[in-house]
Amino acid sequence: QLAPSSFLRIGQLSNVDLNEDIRELETELPRQHPNEIPHNEKLLSLKYESLDYDNSENQLFLEEERRINHTAFRTVEIKRWVICAMIGILTGLVACFIDIVVENLAGLKYRVVKGNIDKFTEKGGLSFSLLLWATLNASVVMVGSVIVAFIEPVAAGSGIPQIKCYLNGVKIPHVVRLKTLVIKVCGVILSVVGGLAVGKEGPMIHSGAVIAAGISQGRSTSLKRDFKIFEYFRRDTEKRDFVSAGAAAGVSAAFGAPVGGVLFSLEEGASFWNQFLTWRIFFASMISTFTLNSVLSVYHGNAWDLSSPGLINFGRFDNEKMGYTIQEIPIFIFMGVVGGILGALFNALNYWLTMFRIRYIHRPCLQVVEAMLVAAVTATVGFVMIYCSRDCQPIQGSSVAYPLQLFCADGEYNSMATAFFNTPEKSVVNLFHDPPGSYNPMTLGMFTLMYFFLACWTYGLTVSAGVFIPSLLIGAAWGRLFGISLSYLTKGSIWADPGKYALMGAAAQLGGIVRMTLSLTVIMMEATGNVTYGFPIMLVLMTAKIVGDYFVEGLYDMHIQLQSVPFLHWEAPVTSHSLTAREVMSTPVTCLRRIERVGTVVDILSDTSSNHNGFPVVESNPDATQVAGLRGLILRSQLIVLLKHKVFVERANLSLVQRRLKLKDFRDAYPRFPPIQSIHVSQDERECMIDLSEFMNPSPYTVPQEASLPRVFKLFRALGLRHLVVVDNRNEVVGMVTRKDLARYRLGKEGLEELSLAQT
Repeated sequence: QLAPSSFLRIGQLSNVDLNEDIRELETELPRQHPNEIPHNEKLLSLKYESLDYDNSENQLFLEEERRINHTAFRTVEIKRWVICAMIGILTGLVACFIDIVVENLAGLKYRVVKGNIDKFTEKGGLSFSLLLWATLNASVVMVGSVIVAFIEPVAAGSGIPQIKCYLNGVKIPHVVRLKTLVIKVCGVILSVVGGLAVGKEGPMIHSGAVIAAGISQGRSTSLKRDFKIFEYFRRDTEKRDFVSAGAAAGVSAAFGAPVGGVLFSLEEGASFWNQFLTWRIFFASMISTFTLNSVLSVYHGNAWDLSSPGLINFGRFDNEKMGYTIQEIPIFIFMGVVGGILGALFNALNYWLTMFRIRYIHRPCLQVVEAMLVAAVTATVGFVMIYCSRDCQPIQGSSVAYPLQLFCADGEYNSMATAFFNTPEKSVVNLFHDPPGSYNPMTLGMFTLMYFFLACWTYGLTVSAGVFIPSLLIGAAWGRLFGISLSYLTKGSIWADPGKYALMGAAAQLGGIVRMTLSLTVIMMEATGNVTYGFPIMLVLMTAKIVGDYFVEGLYDMHIQLQSVPFLHWEAPVTSHSLTAREVMSTPVTCLRRIERVGTVVDILSDTSSNHNGFPVVESNPDATQVAGLRGLILRSQLIVLLKHKVFVERANLSLVQRRLKLKDFRDAYPRFPPIQSIHVSQDERECMIDLSEFMNPSPYTVPQEASLPRVFKLFRALGLRHLVVVDNRNEVVGMVTRKDLARYRLGKEGLEELSLAQT
């Protein structure tokens, strides 16, 4: 085991403080940083808690629900729709903000560098231009990396693995805070402007989720402001449903794909699903695309024209020249295979790189230096490639934003520069739509090779950045190359239009890296505005997923596993029928009696060795004739609220308690319940008794100890439980099943393997 101060910097997702108290202790201890952190991917971290997705149906809850009449339920339903509309509007506005700022800053940077290059091309001394470009990139990325590494490390990366974990029911600290949103938005703007091989689409999903979590609570814990609205939604059940709507709104703002957004949050995220939720999520996605359209149309000067959905618009593919015939189907399937293999290679390289980063680059200052290094290298590679490329194309009739002339004749531009000297989004659109003959095969081949390694190195840096656009760009480049070589082979027959193959290559590469099928097909169809390609895109993505899964798992799942998060998949491992609940459960269980001494409760909660969050409540009988059967389940957070308000039996008899505790007291303490150390209990109060009957959940889910693991898993996963009590035939508590007990079992190469648990 490691010293407690050294486990704060393990990995990117996981360098979060356990709670605010440890942070105060941390500042007093000098930070000893080991040079190498031993990290083993065969571990599960114990510092991630589950969400209480299952409502605690105690007496307070039941009384409140019985008081609410039919009209009140209708207002709650209306409030849900209002929240979804607000999520959509705000996510759309954030997307607009990111888009407009990136466009202006990147435009400014490229104009400065272009002017500099044009000036020095005539009189020599181009190395100054290279220095200028690299310095600009590195300094912008430095700012973007410093705010992430030193202020909010959870904002690193694309945020999709974190949101996946959240919707799976794992509470990742700080993931839906306002601070995370601000750092995320600023960080993504800076890293795209800094010319890294990243996209701004992945972080939009995280931003949407944070916005949703914030709005649905009607208050901000970071700003200490409570607006006294939406108090009914202050619990994990409601919050998680709104977060899935926010993630969908983020996808639909990023790609202009509302249906794709809904399918994304269905495929990647939510474990629990119902029809009403689908409809509300779709509503939020539509509103977000609509907001983005209206604002951007006003910004681009053609108000009321709503035809530019999404941050990335692949342009329309027209059907005349872009049809496909039956003999191209095998070609598409072959492209899928290539995409799967390249995606698996990308993931394997990134896996080793991430292991190296977790072990050696765990200090924030080192992380910032690495980000600056990558930025400078990216600029240098781009410059050298443009400098060495002799691929000149005529300027007229082409739609290049910043044509670099360099050593080409007048009236021509360097075609390598359209790929490197541009934001990745624009480069993708150019590769899709430039007319045949705009690129030299050599240019495309070199670009693919370089960009592949750059993108692989960039993902997992301490900057907030997505992997969607770089993968699309790599795929579009080799797809176009493939199309060009096809028309060479077939002597230029019409069906080998390179743009079409660029689209298929992009789909294959992205599918091979992230392994999404359903949502990605729909996103690609909606982003290109073309249903004709539904079938080929689906074929390509299916092939890429099957081939890639044969080698290594998807990028997001891999990062979740590297952070040792107890993630529950859809099904239990196939070979796990031999295990029963008795072998899986944790024992011994800390139980509380129904009427318990306050001192006992405080001692149990303060015991750091057993950091339990749910305690079975058993019958408190002195005589040994009866069985101490299970009576209910109470959560740590509820006990803390009871101690804070000093709800003791003696005080109730003396009528010292001003009023009965209401559900509102529990909701006001959510989500940051105070730690037990902050609650002072005097010596006299320790002798008091505390009655748990009306606060405990009297009907917790239980399983007999003979139940098989798949059965326990199904119950746990489908209901989104946090604690599942295991009882024997006399209804006595024998064990507890929590998320970690189920996530321990994983299918490895040799069959079922069990992971060990670690405190890190």
